[in-house]
Amino acid sequence: MLPTNPKTLVLLGALLTGPLSPVGGQDAPPLPWEVQRYDGWFNNLKYHQRGAAGSRLRRLVPANYADGVYQALEEPLLPNPRRLSDAVAKANGTSGQASVHNRTVLGVFFGYHVLSDLVSVETPGCPAEFLNIYIPRGDPVFDPDGRGNVVLPFQRSRWDPTTGQSPSNPRDLSNQVTGWLDGSAIYGSSHSWSDTLRSFSGGQLASGPDPNFPRNSQNSLLMWMAPDPATGQGGPQGLYAFGAQRGNREPFLQALGLLWFRYHNLCARKLEQEHPDWGDEELFQHARKRVIATYQNIALYQWLPSFLQKTPPEYSGYRPFMDPSISPEFVVAAEQFLSTMVPPGVYMRNSTCYFRTFQKEGSVSSPALRVCNSYWMRENPNLKTAGDVDQLLLGMASQISELEDRIVIEDLRDYWPGPERFSRTDYVASSIQRGRDMGLPSYSQALLALGLEPPKNWSAINPKVEPQVLEATAALYNQDLSKLELLLGGLLESYGDPGPLFSSIILDQFVRLRDGDRYWFENTRNGLFSKEEIAEIRNTTLRDVLVAVSNVDPSILQPNVFFWQEGAPCPQPQQLTTEVLPACVPVTVIDYFEGSGAGYGVTLVAVCCFPLVSLIVAGVVAQFRNRERKMLLKKGKESLKKQTASDGVPAMEWPGPKEKNYPVTLQLLPDRSLQVLDKWFTLIRTIQLRPPQQVNLILSSNRGRRTLLLKVPKEYDLVLMFNSEEDRGSFVRLLQDLCICGTPGLRIAEMGEKELLRKAVTKQQRAGILEIFFRQLFAQVLDINQADAGTLPLDSSQQVREALTCELSRAEFADSLGLKPKDMFVESMFSLADKDGNGYISFREFLDILVVFMKGSPEDKSRLMFTMYDLDGNGFLSKDEFFTMMRSFIEISNNCLSKDQLTEVVESMFRESGFQDKEELTWEDFHFMLRDYDRDLRFTKLCVKGGAGGTGDIFKQSGASRVSFITRTPGNSSCPPEMAVPDMETSELGSAGLRKRFGKRVMVPSPRLYTEALQEKTQRGFLAQKFKQFNRFVENYRRHIVCVTIFSAICIGLFADRAYYYGFASPPTDIEETTYVGIILSRGTAASVSFMFSYILLTMCRNLITFLRETFLNRYIPFDAAVDFHRWIAMAAVVLAVLHSLGHAVNVYIFSVSPLSLMACVFPKVFVNDGSKLPPKYYWWFFETVPGMTGVLLLLVLAIMYVFASHHFRRHSFRGFWMTHHLYVVLYALLIIHGSYALIQLPSFHIYFLVPAIIYLGDKLVSLSRKKVEISVVKAELLPSGVTHLQFQRPKTFEYKSGQWVRIACLSLGTNEYHPFTLTSAPHEDTLSLHIRAVGPWTTRLREIYSPPEGGTCARYPKLYLDGPFGEGHQEWHKFEVSVLVGGGIGVTPFASILKDLVFKSSMGNQMLCKKIYFIWVTRTQRQFEWLADIIREVEENDHQDLVSVHIYITQLAEKFDLRTTMLYICERHFQKVLNRSLFTGLRSVTHFGRPPFELFFNSLQEVHPQVRKIGVFSCGPPGMTKNVEKSCQLINRQDRAHFVHHYENF
Repeated sequence: MLPTNPKTLVLLGALLTGPLSPVGGQDAPPLPWEVQRYDGWFNNLKYHQRGAAGSRLRRLVPANYADGVYQALEEPLLPNPRRLSDAVAKANGTSGQASVHNRTVLGVFFGYHVLSDLVSVETPGCPAEFLNIYIPRGDPVFDPDGRGNVVLPFQRSRWDPTTGQSPSNPRDLSNQVTGWLDGSAIYGSSHSWSDTLRSFSGGQLASGPDPNFPRNSQNSLLMWMAPDPATGQGGPQGLYAFGAQRGNREPFLQALGLLWFRYHNLCARKLEQEHPDWGDEELFQHARKRVIATYQNIALYQWLPSFLQKTPPEYSGYRPFMDPSISPEFVVAAEQFLSTMVPPGVYMRNSTCYFRTFQKEGSVSSPALRVCNSYWMRENPNLKTAGDVDQLLLGMASQISELEDRIVIEDLRDYWPGPERFSRTDYVASSIQRGRDMGLPSYSQALLALGLEPPKNWSAINPKVEPQVLEATAALYNQDLSKLELLLGGLLESYGDPGPLFSSIILDQFVRLRDGDRYWFENTRNGLFSKEEIAEIRNTTLRDVLVAVSNVDPSILQPNVFFWQEGAPCPQPQQLTTEVLPACVPVTVIDYFEGSGAGYGVTLVAVCCFPLVSLIVAGVVAQFRNRERKMLLKKGKESLKKQTASDGVPAMEWPGPKEKNYPVTLQLLPDRSLQVLDKWFTLIRTIQLRPPQQVNLILSSNRGRRTLLLKVPKEYDLVLMFNSEEDRGSFVRLLQDLCICGTPGLRIAEMGEKELLRKAVTKQQRAGILEIFFRQLFAQVLDINQADAGTLPLDSSQQVREALTCELSRAEFADSLGLKPKDMFVESMFSLADKDGNGYISFREFLDILVVFMKGSPEDKSRLMFTMYDLDGNGFLSKDEFFTMMRSFIEISNNCLSKDQLTEVVESMFRESGFQDKEELTWEDFHFMLRDYDRDLRFTKLCVKGGAGGTGDIFKQSGASRVSFITRTPGNSSCPPEMAVPDMETSELGSAGLRKRFGKRVMVPSPRLYTEALQEKTQRGFLAQKFKQFNRFVENYRRHIVCVTIFSAICIGLFADRAYYYGFASPPTDIEETTYVGIILSRGTAASVSFMFSYILLTMCRNLITFLRETFLNRYIPFDAAVDFHRWIAMAAVVLAVLHSLGHAVNVYIFSVSPLSLMACVFPKVFVNDGSKLPPKYYWWFFETVPGMTGVLLLLVLAIMYVFASHHFRRHSFRGFWMTHHLYVVLYALLIIHGSYALIQLPSFHIYFLVPAIIYLGDKLVSLSRKKVEISVVKAELLPSGVTHLQFQRPKTFEYKSGQWVRIACLSLGTNEYHPFTLTSAPHEDTLSLHIRAVGPWTTRLREIYSPPEGGTCARYPKLYLDGPFGEGHQEWHKFEVSVLVGGGIGVTPFASILKDLVFKSSMGNQMLCKKIYFIWVTRTQRQFEWLADIIREVEENDHQDLVSVHIYITQLAEKFDLRTTMLYICERHFQKVLNRSLFTGLRSVTHFGRPPFELFFNSLQEVHPQVRKIGVFSCGPPGMTKNVEKSCQLINRQDRAHFVHHYENF
């Protein structure tokens, strides 16, 4: 081998280690030697990693794992470690014996200090693996209650990840510190660690306020911060920053760290005095070099001989091929032999040989510091000054250690600092588990491998060991000596000195460390020291270091501080035993979740309340918007209310017992009537005060004299309560002034208030009387048994007599008919029934008129009607009286006909009947006019409210009797014979299979009978029907089903992929072991939610959807269902988001009760296992982490968006929905941030989000390019029913189809609030038009803005922003041979465009697939949308090919009184027959009264068009109507006939 040049080594080392420069960037002069790296790298220039921090341990004997690779041997293959500890290391009364060779305690803890410099394998490995220690039942320390379920956690140590792959490469643990005697326990095992410890001033290590102590450790990356097992105190306070991570474990080990800290700074100060021109780096490196050399000399040439009683061989120079790596056998051997010498307490003495005593509160004085109560002690009160540290070092130098045998004191064996939730553990049992973790060989295998003779039997191990100990140990191993583990065998063989095995292992390790270390101080080739310096270092002892640091007299210390011999100064007072020391603090079990349960629950409840809070806020907003809308609608009524309030007298009406009083306003009218108004000034009742009405006035005589009873005969009484007696008196005077003086019309009396209230007949009592009245009335008319008329109270006879003698007032009579008292019809009917003219109708009078309606013939009913309107009683009905009769009929529809129209009706009816020359009609003439409608009159009944148990319902005419639907001619009809069309109407149905009008009034049976008749042809078994219905459903919605299935499959696949990955296939990170269900649920739902929230954007790309619906893709994708799909995705996503949150709620709980060592494995980027044990609390996860806080905010945003997007709040506050739905920007920002923190996995949301986001952004840019173009309004017109007609310019590039819609924003109402409206203009028109109904604040304000200016000045209308057009299902009307358009309310707007477009294309001769359109217009009254009537009229005029059939249903003509409805129906049919147009609309379209029977209509439509297999149904209007249409389509589609394709839109 060629000689090595020192200069070459220096150059090579400089190249490998890099330049060393102090902090601040100041250049330091080059050092004349190679500076040793802090992390141990490049000590060996061939094998660079040898001895480096993080390198693996080097085995002396092959590994012994259960599987030969990494699985540790456990029970039952090997005995329980706690039982082995009890059997081998327990004292059994023999502790407290002195060392055979008088080794000192200072030597024991110096040995621990050396071990901390060489090896650290206590750090738990990741992913976490456990070799838990199961405590036997009844263990006196860990299971005193005998529960039998105590398990001490033991986490396996960190290993080299490149090992443990195969039997040829078994697992090896990694050493976390440098494997050299290089002072890493003083300077740290990395450059950064060393920099943290340095002051960078004068070459010294950084000190705290006291220059004799280092700084407190504030960096959890450096120092181990286990809590004090005696007090539970944790944190960095009181722990010093050392080079050894666990240098603060005991004050005794801490004292040695302080010794070397002070020694370094002492050397640096001396060097600074000797070399004042040196900089910090030179001073530090020279001092470090000298301290390390001194440390190496003391460890190898002073401490090791005292420990082994052997002297290492002479140093022969550096051996580069010597592997100095630490062996796992050395770790066990050194630590276990040292543990047998640890005493239960440690003395402290001063330089005068005074041994201190220690006093604790509530306990006797102690001669020494108890070891078990000193672990990880913060701010030890006995070590506050440098003098205290010196006293501890002097005390350890004078104290003799425990006997070197198998026994380990209870301070280690029972009260060693515990893992995780346990404050204590068994040191010996933990060491046994550590040996199994490292795969150590058995005792016999190790002896053989090292060339030693194994024992033949158990007694041959060590004759000094008690036989009972050997027997107990042998019994645990089933007498199999080959299974005895290395650690226990080494303990049993050692007495006085380490046994042959331990001695061989330890000596071999230190010799290899010395000879394989290129920086060893005796190596003259490394250029560190001269021979003189080496000789000086060899002569330096630990005593010299102690004297130099503490400045004590050398005479108070023995020359070799590792031994104490007779005659040495300051002998110990006694050999310490546990009896003279305070007891150890027993084991405690930490509950990580203690005190967090309530807060955790409150947090979850608070998060769950987000929707509730959002609901409340939305309710307040909706209420505010409703109030705003009402204020806008009631502006014109304020003056009227004020006038009414000023004319009235305020009071409180008492409605009866157990009911709350309510405010009323009383008005006395000149016609001697009293009106009672509610708080909204709506009329409640009118009381007549003129004669012969006898009214009694009763005043209360007590309780403030504020109450008044107005007793009205034949009506319920009025009980009023005033604010004061004066107010009541004023009202009484007004009442008296109204009545004629001297007339006995008003009688006044007084009584007590209680008696007054008891005598009052309340409205509730009156209602009970009237109920019996009507029950008895119907029972007599229909011959109903008394039992069928309803149950009566026990005192029924008295109540029946009272009911039969009561009489109905005009108001009660009108209420029973569901009409207003002032209606002309009520006046006529009441006058007819009131035969005695007393202003009331008796039981007999009502019975007489009811019999006519219930049982009378058509002649009787027509005669009754004739008599009612023969106002002058002359036996003739004049034209004026006939006009009055018709006017009373029209009142039911809010006078929907003008006077001229009604006059025209009367004249046409007279003319049609041949009475045009007559001015008066006899009854015979009148009945002749109704000759064609006998059937209608026969079914006419009297609909009376109040029939008990719904009795009155049986008198109502069936709705099917007055509604029409398409039917075929009698000869071809498949309906029963009774459903055939009358002959007189057959001629109107047209020919060629298509009727001109699709409904003539016919008599039909009930819907049930009709339905059954249609189903006769498809009768089959129940299962066959269900299967057929299922097939039809799949056929009808196959596009929807395919799309939903594909989307759902992707979501399920993503969920399954993540669930499987984290459940079975993920790299080991412990998270699946920690929270299996929580991680699967949270990660699976996270993937699905990411996909859903990303691709939900595509459903809102309106421009893209409008374009794609015109392509072939529309045949496969239901673009019309984009909004429904949007809602479906949103609901599914929110459900998964809730499940995701529940998964994280489980995770947070589990993480909050998991130890920090496990959390450091699960989240290595977040947590560092610094030994503090305590995991972060639940609130840290929720509110102090980015994923947690963004998750909470996401739930809040979702709650706001979803609540405001609900149908109810969207209708009541569209602006609130619009604004809150724009929170989607915040939602996606939070989603990106939420996932980007990468707690568990790398961010993946962008994978799903990027493509949809780009598409959506492009779609928005297209919309924005249109939105900012200002459109001028050409014409604005205010139409009835709050409809505003806007006509505005059509942009040049604006192309659209009939049925499409746009979004507009009015510049005067804000440029950011857009509202959707359907275009009512046709594509061929030059301008665009909208019909907007004022139903909310925005549309109401829009109507005000476009109101015509006063004074006739020229209007300047505000401009609009236009966005669109957008496609929807209505534009596909032309793709069906037969289409049905159903419009309700303002929902008729898309059909206005379609109808105009259809007629235009037809007139131009365009070829169209659509051959027939049925338009159903459902409206409360035709006056609501007169503008549509104009469009329909235009369509009828231009529809020369009979393409359109229009039917109008007026729903306001409800069944309030069937006689009037029948007469209206007669008039309508007569008007249409004579003039070929509707009486109400003036159109040729058929007008019906009531609601359309969609199911019956669709059924009969199949009969009219049997050859058509697919019929399009397009509805737009209130949700209730579209739901009925959809339900009818679904019912019809269950049949194997024509398929109805329904497209609908709700506004």
